[in-house]
Amino acid sequence: MSSSLAQAVAGAGYYPALANHVLRSAIADEKVRAHFVHAETTFDSAEVRRHMSVLVLTDSRLLRVHIDDGAGPESGGEPAASATVESAPLRSVTSVALTHVVHHPEQFREGDAPHELVLAVGWGVHSRIDLEPATCGDESCEADHGYTGDLTGDDTLARASIIADGMDAVRALEDFARALNRAVGR
Repeated sequence: MSSSLAQAVAGAGYYPALANHVLRSAIADEKVRAHFVHAETTFDSAEVRRHMSVLVLTDSRLLRVHIDDGAGPESGGEPAASATVESAPLRSVTSVALTHVVHHPEQFREGDAPHELVLAVGWGVHSRIDLEPATCGDESCEADHGYTGDLTGDDTLARASIIADGMDAVRALEDFARALNRAVGR
């Protein structure tokens, strides 16, 4: 694991020992080519929750590590965290989309950072199926026509904004997207 990735995880301040352990295990002996670390705090009606996502690009894979905190029923109310690793070979990345959001675009100049970036990566790790009963079009027909539905790939998303995350985070996501596009040949 690269020292810059370990430093970024430590700087995020979100269970760095757990995050680094999970990342080292997922990366194994591969070289880290690029990374993006994003820690976020969310507020719902009753509690404050933290989570962190880390995107890692190696020579052969794209990894996403997501860590959530929150006590589950198994913990008896004690603090708990779960870490999930998703991994896909670079050849399975089907799309890379980077959305730039700019306030007052008439004032935008070359070299300025967008106010917000959203990276969407289609990579075939997850898919969702939505089914509903099929019909023949005859409203009075009561026959069983089976099911029809859609199979939809779930992209992985990363977002950074100057207001919430700072300029460095926006630039870091921009750099990661550039490296990912280079790696997958887009």
